[in-house]
Amino acid sequence: MAKKILLAIDQGTTSTRSMSFDTKGKPRKVARQEFEQHYPRHGWVEHDVEDIWRDTQQTMKQVIEEDGGDVRAIGITNQRETVVVWDRITGEAIHKAIVWQDRRTAKFCAELKAQGYEEEVRAKTGLLLDPYFSGTKLRWILDNVKGARKRADKGELAFGTIDSFLLWRLTGGKVHATDASNASRTLLYDIHTGAWDTDLCRMLDVPENMLPEVKDNSTIFGETDKSLFGRAMPIGGMAGDQQAAAVGQACFKRGDIKSTYGTGCFALLNTGDKALRSEHGLLTTVAYSIGGKRTYALEGSIFVAGAAIKWLRDGLGLIHRASDTHDLANQLADNHGVYMVPGFVGLGAPHWDPDARATITGLTFDATGAHIARAALESVAYQTADLVEAMVADGAKDVRTIRVDGGMAANDWFCQFLADMLDTRVERPANIETTVAGAAFLAGLAVGVWDKLEDVAAAWALDRAFEPSMKNKARKALKTGWREALARSRSKIPA
Repeated sequence: MAKKILLAIDQGTTSTRSMSFDTKGKPRKVARQEFEQHYPRHGWVEHDVEDIWRDTQQTMKQVIEEDGGDVRAIGITNQRETVVVWDRITGEAIHKAIVWQDRRTAKFCAELKAQGYEEEVRAKTGLLLDPYFSGTKLRWILDNVKGARKRADKGELAFGTIDSFLLWRLTGGKVHATDASNASRTLLYDIHTGAWDTDLCRMLDVPENMLPEVKDNSTIFGETDKSLFGRAMPIGGMAGDQQAAAVGQACFKRGDIKSTYGTGCFALLNTGDKALRSEHGLLTTVAYSIGGKRTYALEGSIFVAGAAIKWLRDGLGLIHRASDTHDLANQLADNHGVYMVPGFVGLGAPHWDPDARATITGLTFDATGAHIARAALESVAYQTADLVEAMVADGAKDVRTIRVDGGMAANDWFCQFLADMLDTRVERPANIETTVAGAAFLAGLAVGVWDKLEDVAAAWALDRAFEPSMKNKARKALKTGWREALARSRSKIPA
């Protein structure tokens, strides 16, 4: 008999992956495919959902064939806040997906703030009025795609984030649903009542009939259409990528914190059954909902982390592989006063400045590409320190340990510098792909592979811990330089 396995889909901002896991949570096979990014205008970012659907099917089929195991359940994790609107009959999107990085609705968000809506939004959703979130992107599609609003009013169109769109396609159009973590990022969902909010829908002029059903993160959402993979397989877990990473990092206790370094950087602090309101630029969000019980988190969202390293490779040609940054940074005695503020699409938490722009400061003739590469790595650590300081200011106890994951977590130099900047122990798990692991864990819980969260926590294993070694004086000097560079990136230069 074939070995029982779990299959997880990780649909990210720049690539789609499928990975199989055994019933002890150990990874087995993986397939990954990058896809094209579309930048139709300055500050706009789009994806072709047919590219995403194609790559999802291909990577799933590759893993299923190479693994040879019997899939007990499928889990889905996804880039959050990216918006898709599709025809309920044909399943075809009426516009390219508008990506979470997209800033086209900044003016509309400013108008809503001026009209006094932000307090209601914060109270109900835990979010801010920022283009980052899904709701204003959905409004843009309804207002700018010919005939979209009339079709939506008639009930002909469906809205979803990428998880919801993939679920629809995988089930052959039978299931239109999402999970609590993705719903909590839309500006339309009340995280306290656990339901779509009529007043918020009215504020954004969004017909409620477009919205998916909201379910727990670990439950049977539906089954794959038999025509796709030869047999029906249950889909048992869904979560936005950052919440999935928190599950994959076993951050199940109040006070547990993880930071994921992918395209962006996202730190989540488990706050238990209390939805704490941040007064220092953080978000309040649903961490996960299991068995009808919601667990909340404070989240700090940094828009650009690994994306800055990708820019070094693709935009500047300074490196051939992301891993090159480790050696470049390691060959330097210090940063030479060079700082990068990666505000390519504005700044996220705790600054929330959509008008900030990327800057590199402190350049002299003896600065090299290595200094720029090091500055890119350092910038992610500085931003993480800003988030952790905001969490402490919001009432979190001093953070003594932080668990890290994502592609940048493989970089030893970066992990050590992060520990130095946070003055905190940094733990890297044996499997740094905790986002996709979290999706597998949620699916496994739904079908009885694990009975409870404590069983999932037992599957987590440490690879290496990094202890802070920098003297406080040096740390303060570097942070002072960062704050000065940050101020320059946010200055408004008159036209």
